[in-house]
Amino acid sequence: MKIIEVKPLVFPEVKIVLFHRFVDERGYFTETYRFSQLEEFIPDFQIKQVMESHSKKGVLRGFHLQYDPPMGKLVRTIDGEMIDFFLDLRSSSSTFGKIAGYHMPSSYNDDFDRWIWIPPGFAHGNLYLKESTIEYFSTSIYNPTGEIGIYPLSSDIDWSLCDEKIKQIFNQYKSKAILSQKDKQGLTVDQFFSLRKKFTKK
Repeated sequence: MKIIEVKPLVFPEVKIVLFHRFVDERGYFTETYRFSQLEEFIPDFQIKQVMESHSKKGVLRGFHLQYDPPMGKLVRTIDGEMIDFFLDLRSSSSTFGKIAGYHMPSSYNDDFDRWIWIPPGFAHGNLYLKESTIEYFSTSIYNPTGEIGIYPLSSDIDWSLCDEKIKQIFNQYKSKAILSQKDKQGLTVDQFFSLRKKFTKK
């Protein structure tokens, strides 16, 4: 794995890992993951589950938080274009309730690829600007009884730290976004805060 750059985002715990693709006339080759290199930037990272998701243009997934056991996610776009969102739900955080996003297009012609690291304590979601396939490695096994969702269109999400271009794209899509019934029934941030002891006791 040839890492080009590791950079923190608005929340320093959330990181982008850029890595090199070796491109020639045949296509490309890359090593997408090597524990001995990534553990330097993501301490105690251990893969427990690998998942793949395919979504149509206009799909909005999220915002999901697994609290039992806590789950961190390493996410990349295999093909397509998405915006990855991360909402701070750490109850002791000075940025609790604030959200940001990162644009993650991918093309087979690129000479690089990227991971985004979403640590435990952040609710995670995606908005798909093209039909797309993504992959993510998680630090714990999925537990449907130990997760909650924040309704992604909730009016009490604080967008003040989000890049203005990302926010504008979200606003363009939100009236026509395709959401699952489960995501439509997500909590507001205020509801989560009032119930936070239930979700953080473990």
